[in-house]
Amino acid sequence: MTHQISATHLDFNKLKEIIDGKATLELSADAAKRITHCRSYLDSKTGSLSEPVYGVNTGFGSLYNKSIAPDKLEQLQENLVMSHACGTGNEVPHEIVKLMLFLKIQGLSYGNSGVQQETVQRLIDFYNNDILPVVYEQGSLGASGDLAPLAHLCLPLIGMGEVYYKGQRMTAAELNKQLNWKPVKLKSKEGLALLNGTQFMSSYGTYCVMKAMKISVLADVIGALSLEAFDGRIEPFHHLIHEIRPHKGQINTAAHIRELLEGSEMIKRKKEHVQDPYSFRCIPQVHGASKDAIGYASGVFLNEINSVTDNPTVFPEADLVISAGNFHGQPLALAMDFLAIALSELGNISERRTYQLISGLRGLPPFLVANPGLNSGMMIPQYTAASLVSQNKQLCTPASVDSIVSSNGQEDHVSMGANAATKLLRVVHNVENILAIELFNAAQAFEFRRPIKTSPRLEHLLESYHKEVSFIKEDRILYKDIRAAQNFIRTLDVTPFE
Repeated sequence: MTHQISATHLDFNKLKEIIDGKATLELSADAAKRITHCRSYLDSKTGSLSEPVYGVNTGFGSLYNKSIAPDKLEQLQENLVMSHACGTGNEVPHEIVKLMLFLKIQGLSYGNSGVQQETVQRLIDFYNNDILPVVYEQGSLGASGDLAPLAHLCLPLIGMGEVYYKGQRMTAAELNKQLNWKPVKLKSKEGLALLNGTQFMSSYGTYCVMKAMKISVLADVIGALSLEAFDGRIEPFHHLIHEIRPHKGQINTAAHIRELLEGSEMIKRKKEHVQDPYSFRCIPQVHGASKDAIGYASGVFLNEINSVTDNPTVFPEADLVISAGNFHGQPLALAMDFLAIALSELGNISERRTYQLISGLRGLPPFLVANPGLNSGMMIPQYTAASLVSQNKQLCTPASVDSIVSSNGQEDHVSMGANAATKLLRVVHNVENILAIELFNAAQAFEFRRPIKTSPRLEHLLESYHKEVSFIKEDRILYKDIRAAQNFIRTLDVTPFE
C-alpha cells in the first residue's frame, strides 16, 4: 500500500489505515511542485534581501537582531539543529517517533516552509525504511515548536545523532555508510523549518486520541459486563431519560449499553433492589462526558495534523515571509490536559465498579472467590487499580496553566504542551490497565451467575476472554492474569459506536 503525501485533508481513519497497513509514503506531484516552488521563491528572495528576515538571515530567539552573512546561512541552519539537540529523559516510543516523521513530512509538504524537496524525501526514506531517530521525551516547552525533540528527530538528516534500523541502534554516520547515503546539506531556513513545529505534541496527542476512542468503547463494553455481573438494572439507560438531557455523549453511551445488552437473560431478570450505585447507574452521564471531551480533543488534533506550524512561514504567491506564532502549542496543551482528565474519569468510575463487584453484595462472594478467608481472591487487583487511579489524579494536574520565560525574555509565554503530552500517554496506559482489571473481575463475577446468560455479544466476549484467562477457583499468582487481560483488551477489535 502506498500513500501519496498531498494537501488532501487527513482524518483519523486515513491515518490509522496508513499506520496499520504499514503504507509506504511518496510525494504527490502537486506536493513536490509546491515544495519546489516555495524553495525557489525563498532562494530568489534571499538573494535580494535588504532587510533582516527572522531565521533566514538572522540568529534565533533573542538573537533575532544578529545579522548573518550570506556565506554563513547554511552553517547557521546546521548549527541550529546541533545546538538544539538537548533532549533528556526516556526515549520516545518508536510508534510515536514514526508518527512524528509522518506529521513532519505532511507539514512540510504544503509548500509554506521553504525546504528542499531533497530534505523531505530523506524524511520519507526514513519513514519507508523504518529508520527511527532516537528522540528523548524531555526538553520541549511546547511554544517555539518542539525544538529539542525535533532537533533529535532531524539530526540524522545531517549525518548526526542516532537511529534504530533493523532492530539495531547505530549512529547516523553508520547508517549512511550502510545505505551509501550522504548527509543533507541544509539551505537557508531549513533547520528552522525542521525544528519549529508541533510534531512532538501533535504525535503524542494524535496517538492518544486514537487510543482514547478505543478506550471509550471498551469502557462501555466492560461496564456493561460489570452491570450484568452486579445484577444491575436497565432503566437508567432508557432513551427517554437521555432525551430530556441531550448531551451527545450521554445519549450515545446509553444507546451503546442498550445494544450491548440486547438479548440478555440476566438484564431481564426480576431485581430485588430498586437502585444501583452511581458507578453503574450513571455510566451514560460519566462515560458520555468523557466521549464529548474526546470529541473536542479529536477536533483540535485533526486541525493540527492538517496545518503548517513552523516559523517564519513563506507565502510565495503573496510575496511574503511572515514571522508569527503557529508553533505555539496552547491549543494542544489545553486539549491534552482535558483529554487526560476525561480518560482519568473513565478509569475512576471503572475502579469503583470493580470495588462493588468484590464487596460481597447481591449474592456474589467476597472478593469473588468460592472460599474467602483461605483465599484472598480478587482483593489485591482492586488495590492495583486504586493505585493507578490515584496516580492519574496526580498526572491530571494541568501542564497548560504553567509557563516559564525562556530565550532571554523573547519567548515569555510557553504552553508546556510537551509535558501535557508525555503525562497524557501515561494516563492512557493507566486507564487501559484499570479497565483490564475491571474486565478481570467482571468476567470472574459473572461465572457466579451461571447458568443464566448475558447477551450474545457479551457471551462471545467472555468466551474469547476465558481462552486467555481462566476462572479462578483458588488463589494463584495474579499478575500473569492481569497481564493477559491487558493484552486481551489492547488487541481486541472494537468498533466505535455511532
